[in-house]
Amino acid sequence: MPKLPAILPLVVLLGLPLALSGCGSFGKTEQFAPVCPKLALLKDGADLTRFSPRGHDVTDLVLDGRLVAVPAECEPGSRGHVAASLRVTMSLARGPAAQGRDMDVAYFVAVARDGHIVDKQDYVIRASFPPNVNQITVTGDPVAMSFPADAAHPASAYQIFVSFQLTPDELAMNRGRGPR
Repeated sequence: MPKLPAILPLVVLLGLPLALSGCGSFGKTEQFAPVCPKLALLKDGADLTRFSPRGHDVTDLVLDGRLVAVPAECEPGSRGHVAASLRVTMSLARGPAAQGRDMDVAYFVAVARDGHIVDKQDYVIRASFPPNVNQITVTGDPVAMSFPADAAHPASAYQIFVSFQLTPDELAMNRGRGPR
């Protein structure tokens, strides 16, 4: 068996990084998805029970709803921002006092930083109940947001809150009944 020159292992070791430099994305920068802001449903605003002005009997129920999902995605945005997108999904039940089969259901998305609200936007989902169907699940259009972020103040320093837009009476009812 022929003997290899002593310098061959050194050539192989020095040439390995050059050979491997062609693998992967040479010249491209790999970027991980940024951390999204914290997302939370407001405890007192995740449910909606709307009655007609006649009263609070079950026959006066117009609409009963619950926020069931708010998936969010984040990606690097432009100029040091993080771009976030979320979609609100709600489960709705049409009550006996409902007028018609189409209803607008209002909700809001608020953004806080250091315990202070920095932005709040109102949205509406149009709920259309087919004939003979009184319970549906609807998902709203994507809500796009942009957060300034850097190493000192990452996007995770923000909080996103989602809630039904409630009247004072509806909010008091949610607070009075406890968890559902």
